[in-house]
Amino acid sequence: MTYVLSGREPQGSRILFVESGSRSIAAGILPTLVGSWAGAYTIDLATCYGGYPEGFPEGGEIIRVGDYGTPELRDKLATTLRKRDYAFVGIICSAEPIMLWWKWFLVLKIPAKVFIVNENCDYFWINRENAGVLKEFALVRMGMEGGGTLRVLGRLGAFPFAILYLLLYALTVHARRALRRVFT
Repeated sequence: MTYVLSGREPQGSRILFVESGSRSIAAGILPTLVGSWAGAYTIDLATCYGGYPEGFPEGGEIIRVGDYGTPELRDKLATTLRKRDYAFVGIICSAEPIMLWWKWFLVLKIPAKVFIVNENCDYFWINRENAGVLKEFALVRMGMEGGGTLRVLGRLGAFPFAILYLLLYALTVHARRALRRVFT
């Protein structure tokens, strides 16, 4: 993941779009991208679905992540993709856990500028100018916006005590059972 701190535009002729959400999101954003700034680029698609999403431009390659199930194959894929001329990587960050680990694996392995697409088919760049947007986006995804922050932090604080209580309860029950066996 590069170009986070700089405002420079990357050199390259391809875009890797990671379909890590509903197919309808990809079908909604791809025509918008191609109709605006991404029309001059060849778009490749990393997906777990069969077929092509609606609006997928011709000329791009489909990468089926299901074909790369072992660590060796994933490393080979990362090496292959790193050698391609990717300028941008687009990932869908909706509230769905589709290809969760794959999208971040590809973002970290490919030296390109990254943009995030949400479930409303809006997108924004991962760079320092959008730090506030990224922070708000992450807080909403974690359920910590508004009054949810105290609730989440309260649950995190109570968790160790709940585990400790359950362990002590289990220890007490098993100790009493063992003592009953010894004295009966």
